[in-house]
Amino acid sequence: MADLVKQILAKPIQLADQVSKAADEASSFKQECTELKAKTEKLAGLLRQAARASSELYERPARRIIDDTEQVIEKALALVLKCRVNGIVKRVFTIIPAAAFRKMSSQLENSIGDVSWLLRVSAPADDRGDEYLGLPPIAANEPILCLIWEQIAILYTGSLEDRSDAAASLVSLARDNDRYGKLIIEEGGIGPLLKLIKEGKLEGQENAARAIGLLGRDPESVEHMIHAGVCSVFGKILKEGPMKVQAVVAWAVSELAANYPKCQELFAQHNIIRLLVSHLAFETVEEHSKYAISSIRAASIHAVVMATNSPNAKNMNKAIDEDDKQSYNQIPHPTANKAPGQMYNVVANTMAMRIQSKLLQPQGNDSTQANHNHSTNNNHNNNVKQNHQLHQPHHQQNVALSGSSLNLKGRELEDPATKANMKAMAAKALWHLSIGNSAICRSITESRALLCFAVLLEKGPEDVKYHSAMALMEITAVAEKDAELRRSAFKPSSPACKAVVDQLLNIIEEANSDLLIPCVKAIGNLARTFRATETRMISPLVRLLDEREAEISREASVALSKFACTDNYLHLDHSKAIISAGGAKHLIQLVYFGEQIVQNSALFLLCYISLHVPDSEELAQAEVLTVLEWASKQSHITQDETLETLLQDSKSRLELYQSRRSRAFH
Repeated sequence: MADLVKQILAKPIQLADQVSKAADEASSFKQECTELKAKTEKLAGLLRQAARASSELYERPARRIIDDTEQVIEKALALVLKCRVNGIVKRVFTIIPAAAFRKMSSQLENSIGDVSWLLRVSAPADDRGDEYLGLPPIAANEPILCLIWEQIAILYTGSLEDRSDAAASLVSLARDNDRYGKLIIEEGGIGPLLKLIKEGKLEGQENAARAIGLLGRDPESVEHMIHAGVCSVFGKILKEGPMKVQAVVAWAVSELAANYPKCQELFAQHNIIRLLVSHLAFETVEEHSKYAISSIRAASIHAVVMATNSPNAKNMNKAIDEDDKQSYNQIPHPTANKAPGQMYNVVANTMAMRIQSKLLQPQGNDSTQANHNHSTNNNHNNNVKQNHQLHQPHHQQNVALSGSSLNLKGRELEDPATKANMKAMAAKALWHLSIGNSAICRSITESRALLCFAVLLEKGPEDVKYHSAMALMEITAVAEKDAELRRSAFKPSSPACKAVVDQLLNIIEEANSDLLIPCVKAIGNLARTFRATETRMISPLVRLLDEREAEISREASVALSKFACTDNYLHLDHSKAIISAGGAKHLIQLVYFGEQIVQNSALFLLCYISLHVPDSEELAQAEVLTVLEWASKQSHITQDETLETLLQDSKSRLELYQSRRSRAFH
């Protein structure tokens, strides 16, 4: 940068020297030329000073100011050269208006002001103190640009407090206007902001991270940040930074991912997913006994000490190592390789003996519960037999819940509001990172995140619940299209899946919160995962068809259609369940009287259940065939070719059934 600036400055300095020489040789307008010479020499002195300080100059305004200054000096040289003409004839025909000198003098003054401002703004903050920089003449037509230059220059050279204030100013500018955000990026603001996130104090880090999130409003801007190294900086903060800063960084991740989905993979490569899940799990799963599944090594210091002192210690250590190795192979992002963040206290020797007994016994598999009965500790107590059951499946025992991949020092002491905000932002980031991305959804579901979402949907603050629901909605949307992910993450026997479904259904049954629509969508996305006997989600969805807002009725219809559609292997069972729950009468009302956005989705569902259960007495009594005949005559409905085809097939099945029924009756 310094060499480049020196090269740029060389030409205007040379031109200034030529102006001084030409002014000395002027034969007309000598006084005016002398004034121009004085100002040009002053400007040349400032340019030489800039050349000496080239390593400190802020590049973006330097380029623009030097280019404009060069053009001004060229014009001054051309004007002074006209005053050197010899001969009476040349003097007569060389007309120079007096206003030209006044205009030239004003332009030189402006250039002097611009270069002086550049030197001041590029100087270290300690050197200029509290001096007000003001606006350079070059920024007269665009004062915001000058303000942006000044704040970015402070980010480069100011103290940590000044840099924090500058970042806060850029936050205000970026929030107010999209164009200002573009200017901040174009003028080189991303680099010093990222540096402040790494080096600044708490407030400065927060301001810088918030500025990054606000600036990432379009794919081009986010891509610029990616090239500047935002992923590695965010990963470092999420692992080691203060929780307040981590929360802002998690929010910024969600903003960048939402505006530029291509950056999802890059964030995943920098362990952002694993770190966000760790934040989500911190003091979440461990605090709820029905979800708490801890690794044996984290169970008790007392138990480990007893095991180490026993004659059978070597065998026990070997069992621990084999168990850890198996866990490492099964979990993509293990956190058990570091010291656990929380130990469970065991106050009785009996509990310690149970832990020791557990270490000596083989693990169960993923689909069955490991029942350990009559476990004998021969070396420690030959006469005591311990009978107990482990109610958690083995694959979840492999998941470390301690959040040990994070810097846990002092995290327990954070205030509840900060902890809640951290969880909300982590859930929001996981929500946007998971959209349409099978690999990231698989990474999330193979961790403890599903259990965390289940707990947070039940116990979390409102914003945490909302972001958790949205994350589940997107993850299940990907699983709906990805059969492998659906089978691995949402198999019916999985306790994590059961916990999630329980909470989704609780919210749907309550039907009185902002979480309703994402939860309805999530249940619909999981329609293929439920067994034929699992019909408890049908009735709550059917109830949403009646006397609800149009959007809620529409989403309930869409979700139920995923249960009843032909692609669902259990469509017959689900269709019968919908009819038994009274769905037909609600659908008829929606088809006749519903808004258009509801009408089509309700008609789809009505056609599916008519197609699959044409012999239903309920459908006959509700005169569904009449409804379908009416719908087939509506122009806006017949415009959808898929719906038109389904409608005709459903009508044919019902007509066939009703004609048979009529003959049988007679």
